[in-house]
Amino acid sequence: MGFRFTAERIALDLGIVGWVRNLPDGRVEILCESRKDKIEEFMKRVGQSLTPYIHKVHCSWEEARGEFDDFRIEFCV
Repeated sequence: MGFRFTAERIALDLGIVGWVRNLPDGRVEILCESRKDKIEEFMKRVGQSLTPYIHKVHCSWEEARGEFDDFRIEFCV
């Protein structure tokens, strides 16, 4: 389905940094940093693009740490 690649494309388009990865149980985890309005737009676009594959969303907000320079797909958990 390309969930990670779609999320990466949207994040890069919005200038968001962080990562996306598959979890062993089949879920997908995303950690990202940007302004709140950009993160909200990212979530909206991912939701619109991948609606059939999203069954539940859990979101938590923290202060950005500035630890990322880009957005990437992580292949290992």
